[in-house]
Amino acid sequence: GITVVMGTDAGNIGTLHGPSILREMMMMQKAGLAPPEVLRSATTNGARVLGLAGDVGRIAPGQLADLVLLDADPLLDATNVEHIHRVIKDGRVYDPAELMPR
Repeated sequence: GITVVMGTDAGNIGTLHGPSILREMMMMQKAGLAPPEVLRSATTNGARVLGLAGDVGRIAPGQLADLVLLDADPLLDATNVEHIHRVIKDGRVYDPAELMPR
């Protein structure tokens, strides 16, 4: 009956922004949240708790929507968000390999 929101302690020494979110997602699943609940904690729930539900947190006309397109289904396993195919930011499409060469 409570609203769960994604969050980490990134910024503390040794806690990195990207990897800490993935670990948080893994731990939420391990604690019993279903993958869709984990994804909602990082999107619609976070937007609602921050008072931004009218602007962010969902894909719809008039909403701000930076997107990550995946090669794996995050509804089966929330950690599938690691399988990034493309990133769309401000209407521009990016290839992850171009953003972060191995």
